Amino acid sequence: MSNNNSNPPHSEKSLFRSTSILAAGTLSSRILGFLRNIVLAKLFGTGFNADVFFLALRIPNLFRDLVGEGAANSAVVPVLSEYQVKGDKKDLWRLVSAISLWAMIILSAITVLGVIFAPAIVHLMAPGFAAEPAKTKLAVELTRLMFPYLILIGLTAHSMAVLATFRSFTSAAFSPCLFNIAVIASAFCTKYFSEPTYALAYGVLAGGVLQLAAQIPSMLKHGMRLEMTPLSHPGAQQAGKLLLPRLVGSGVYQLNLVIDTICASLINIVGPGGISAIFYSNQLIQLPLGVFGFAMATAALPALSTMAAQNDIEKFKRTVSASLENIFFIMFPTTVVMVLLSEPLVRVLFERGAFDAYSTTVTSLALTFFTLGLFSFGGTKILTMSFYALKDTKTPVKIAAGNLALNTALNIVLMGPMKIGGIALASSISSAVGFFALFYFLEKRIGVMSEELVTSVTKILAASTGAAIVILVLIKISAGWDIPELVKLALMGSAGYFVYGAACVLLKVAQAQRIMKVFIKNG
Repeated sequence: MSNNNSNPPHSEKSLFRSTSILAAGTLSSRILGFLRNIVLAKLFGTGFNADVFFLALRIPNLFRDLVGEGAANSAVVPVLSEYQVKGDKKDLWRLVSAISLWAMIILSAITVLGVIFAPAIVHLMAPGFAAEPAKTKLAVELTRLMFPYLILIGLTAHSMAVLATFRSFTSAAFSPCLFNIAVIASAFCTKYFSEPTYALAYGVLAGGVLQLAAQIPSMLKHGMRLEMTPLSHPGAQQAGKLLLPRLVGSGVYQLNLVIDTICASLINIVGPGGISAIFYSNQLIQLPLGVFGFAMATAALPALSTMAAQNDIEKFKRTVSASLENIFFIMFPTTVVMVLLSEPLVRVLFERGAFDAYSTTVTSLALTFFTLGLFSFGGTKILTMSFYALKDTKTPVKIAAGNLALNTALNIVLMGPMKIGGIALASSISSAVGFFALFYFLEKRIGVMSEELVTSVTKILAASTGAAIVILVLIKISAGWDIPELVKLALMGSAGYFVYGAACVLLKVAQAQRIMKVFIKNG
């Protein structure tokens, strides 16, 4: 197959279109997620029930990221892309059937083990709960109830990987909205339960069912034919060989989350509400990350995998570089806005009901330091996917292992003096170190990308500095303004982004120029 025939589906324009679909779906989901979190914050704040529910939800989500959206899909998509390039659609669906059966077996086995060993998992994840037996008991019960969510969301993630191979992203982008709707609906049913968190647990399971069901029409449209295919299908064996080292890499990343949770549960060191503060602050930074960073990475993986299979390294480099520039263009000014306005942002969004002034303080502290890692969280996803597309699994694993050691050491050093902020800062520092290490080794593998990137980043940093100055001035002069805090927050944030955008246009940042052309054309 010639490059001329294959370029259009993997062009920068096509990648932008796929990213736009994913970004639109993710934005819709995040807006609903904000509504969900506002409801949960009002009901539970950062108290007993909130810590227990968010811990219990995190446990199956850790396994989901490990065997679903994380390692498994990064191993499956490159193999499916190779089979699609061959053009044998029947064999492609036989491979999908074999991988689907493997996924069902593995996810079911993990779920059974998770239900059986829930007490041990809870004690491991939250040793700080040991001082409160009632907290531990409820966490175990909720963990057991929600563990089947792993099967539902794991199969959903697998379906999304298959659809990504066909460049079909719509159902994958918008189906998370159904999860948020289900949890919001369940929150309004808490009054009918003696233990309100049980209503939320049932909402999580309902959301998983709805997300999986939403993938079926698109799968059928692309000719889904699941059949009893031998588990020993060559493509499944190839995916399995790729999967093992990626499981190690994803496992190391999940261990970072486990360590953060363990540290956040130590109330005597970081104070109460640590787990909830991490959850709420993470949800806020997931908006820009999900809408732009992870959407870009999800759209880029099948395209990069095909470029690698065709050995089109120059186009591969351009795609990686363009993806990183797009992420930096969004993440740098967002970092400025969220760091400088973290406390009023949290207060406006969440401070009502059980979410009191203390909850605002600890959550905004975590948010401030998590936000410093926005550029590296998004950039690392792109670089890791680039290595996976090249079928290099060793480099990301080694760097992830180094990050685990660094994050653990920094948690121990920082959580004493900085409380929950130290845990967040440790994650941001270790992520930044990992990003630069990945970038260095990727350039050694495919050639230099940094020349144009340095120029672009320098301009973006200069524009972001201008935005920061404007926001700081507005913070000082707005202290005496007698207007609602929501209006004040909107004015300062809008002013910061406006100055940033104008500076990017003046500095001829490529992304800003493209946006201006769209406005001029449509105007």
